Amino acid sequence: MTTQDPASWIGRKESCDDNIDVGHIARMALSLDAAAPAEGDPLPLLWHWGLFIKALPYRELGDDGHPRRGGFLPPVDDRNRMWAGGRLQFLQALRVGTKGRRESTISAVTEKEGRSGKLLFVTVKHEYLQGDALCISEEQDIVYREPSPPKLEGAAVAPKAQWSEIVVPDPIMLFRYSAVTFNGHRIHYDEPYTTLTEGYPGLVVHGPMIATLMCRAFTNANPGKQAVALSYRGLRPLISPRPFNVAGALGDDGSANLWAEQGGTLAHQAELRFKP
Repeated sequence: MTTQDPASWIGRKESCDDNIDVGHIARMALSLDAAAPAEGDPLPLLWHWGLFIKALPYRELGDDGHPRRGGFLPPVDDRNRMWAGGRLQFLQALRVGTKGRRESTISAVTEKEGRSGKLLFVTVKHEYLQGDALCISEEQDIVYREPSPPKLEGAAVAPKAQWSEIVVPDPIMLFRYSAVTFNGHRIHYDEPYTTLTEGYPGLVVHGPMIATLMCRAFTNANPGKQAVALSYRGLRPLISPRPFNVAGALGDDGSANLWAEQGGTLAHQAELRFKP
């Protein structure tokens, strides 16, 4: 690992504008097998993850396909990077076809000891705006883990679902989602790299895509309920092309439990709060 202290990255900032182009949104819809919103429509939950991308030239990418660390994110080049989870507040909808802006700040860097070795957690605060209006406030947790065999088996039993949708994450779906989110991480499309370098048994399904499909299943099952907040976390990776279910159940207090499960055990889970 580089000798630079990752904690010195706390407070580092980045911003990015996006026109929320109708054509790009249509391609996002195809990648998710969903209906495309029209110009002026609200952006569906979590589709902003396919926007506001700070693209870099090839020379500034690492061997894993991600941007080299030491720019906006801290330098931890000897570890594998994954999304761990996050928390969002939905204040008002981003609108398709209207220019917006993302403003991001590194808010925390924490080293922990896990069962598989050292883990470096980096929390990024994102604010998404259109005009002067704050639309989405987000904290995103990124984890850098020392190279080790990934945890693939679930332990927590999936609860009883009130709704459920099956997803078959074939390589074409993974490629398309990588393309529309401009995600160069090779674990999603380069099987030799994925198996030989990072130790997975096959291509890895994107954590953001899983969370997006969990929210879409909620919206499909509960039309008219307006989300105001979401917290989510990944428990284990899902491997293409094995099917999994995105499911959920309503609580008693304006909340819903969402999850992705495979073989009866949890892989991802979330709590979504909505207006009563």
